[in-house]
Amino acid sequence: MLKEFKAFAMRGNIVDLAIGVIIGGAFNKIVSSLVNDMVMPLIGLVLGGVNLSALSFTIGDASIKYGMFLQTIVDFLIVAFSVFCIVKVLNKLKKQEEQQNTAPVVTKQEALLTEIRDLLKHRQVEQ
Repeated sequence: MLKEFKAFAMRGNIVDLAIGVIIGGAFNKIVSSLVNDMVMPLIGLVLGGVNLSALSFTIGDASIKYGMFLQTIVDFLIVAFSVFCIVKVLNKLKKQEEQQNTAPVVTKQEALLTEIRDLLKHRQVEQ
């Protein structure tokens, strides 16, 4: 059972997934800091010095923090746009690599015609 678990855990997909989760967590902290410390204060400044994360209203004992919700939406949009850009670049690189690796396929007929052409050129040079 231990050997099977080790084989499962050491597969490339599992290791790649673990690395992705770790990098994603770090990226989330960066984006959250960008939104909380830079974007939202600028938006609040444009709106007349309003701290959007503090916007809320109270219904009974419940406090509805719609400012935090707006901040989370901005956070999501930045992450989604960043991931979109990364995927777009990776797809472009993958497409270029596939085009470079695709060698033209020569049929038997083309190979024979090329050989005949080369023989005719060789005959003309000898004469």
